[in-house]
Amino acid sequence: MASSVSADSANRLARMLEPAEWAAAGIPLLRSPREVVSGLHTRHRPTPATAVVAVLDHEERLTASASFARRSVAADGWEFRNALLSNLRRVIPHDLRRRTPVRTAVLLYCRDGDERWTEEDGAWMWGLRDACTLHGLRCGAYITLTHGGWQVLGEGRGGRRPSSTSAPSALADTVADHDPYPLRTAGGTVEPLRRTAAR
Repeated sequence: MASSVSADSANRLARMLEPAEWAAAGIPLLRSPREVVSGLHTRHRPTPATAVVAVLDHEERLTASASFARRSVAADGWEFRNALLSNLRRVIPHDLRRRTPVRTAVLLYCRDGDERWTEEDGAWMWGLRDACTLHGLRCGAYITLTHGGWQVLGEGRGGRRPSSTSAPSALADTVADHDPYPLRTAGGTVEPLRRTAAR
C-alpha cells in the first residue's frame, strides 16, 4: 500500500512545473497583463478555487473564455489538463491543423494564500502547457489572483487590483466598444455550466 501511495505521489510531482522550468519555457509575455486580468475578473467574477481559461488572438484580444471550479482532488497536472481541455473544447474549436499556433491560452487561477508559487500552481502550469499542445494553442501566461492582488508567475509582474476580494469593474471599462470578433464565454462557480453565451 505504501509503495502505491509513493508511486502516485511521484507521478503527481512529475506532472508539475517549477518556476524556473516555466520561465525557461519561453512563455510569451502579455503586453497588457492588467487589462487581461481585469477583463477576466469582470466577466467571470472568480472566487477562490475558480480557474478561468482564456484564448487571446495575435493582437491579445480576448476571443473566448471559460471558468470552472477546481474539484476537491490532489493537485495533479493531469487532472487539471483534462479540466482545461474540456473547457477549451466548450468555447473554441481546436487549431491542430495549423502548422504553428496563432492563438494563445492564458490561465487565471483564483486561490487562497499569497503570491508565492505553490505545488498547486506547478500542477496548473503543467496542465496548461499540455492542454495547449493538445488543442493547437500557444501556451501563455499563468496568473494567480489572491487576497493581495494578481501575479503573473514566472515574470514578477503583478498588481493589487483586482484581487480575490475586490468587486469587478463595469464591463464597459474593460471591453472595447467595437469588438470585431465574436466572444464566446462559458462560466460556472460551483459546477461547470453547459451553456455558451455572448456569441
